Amino acid sequence: MASPDDTTNPSAHLIAARQIQGTSVFSPALEKLGSVEDVMIDRASGRIAYAVLRFGGFLGIGDHYYPLPWEKLSYSPEMGGYITDIGRDVLQGAPSYPDEAAASWDDKAWSRDVYAYYGVRPFWDLMP
Repeated sequence: MASPDDTTNPSAHLIAARQIQGTSVFSPALEKLGSVEDVMIDRASGRIAYAVLRFGGFLGIGDHYYPLPWEKLSYSPEMGGYITDIGRDVLQGAPSYPDEAAASWDDKAWSRDVYAYYGVRPFWDLMP
């Protein structure tokens, strides 16, 4: 029986949230953009709302955190990480925050702006 912690099993459909943290995120050109710092899950629906991408800075100094709608990521077993259609130039102008305390997670307008920036319908608009 496969474990959700086994990232080497190519037929696994589920992954533990703790395994996502630290996973690399690559641009369409397969350039490493950063890594997943965390995932934000909607309590009511159980859907992953965002992957929080850690990007920028040098050696962890000056990093910013970018909430990416989960729909913008697709897992690549070959890369061992997630690929997004977002390039570095688009990401540099994206909504971000310097630390978790500065994020407006419960502000629906802020969340709507994040989704609009990436051209994705908010997950709560897709729920039945």
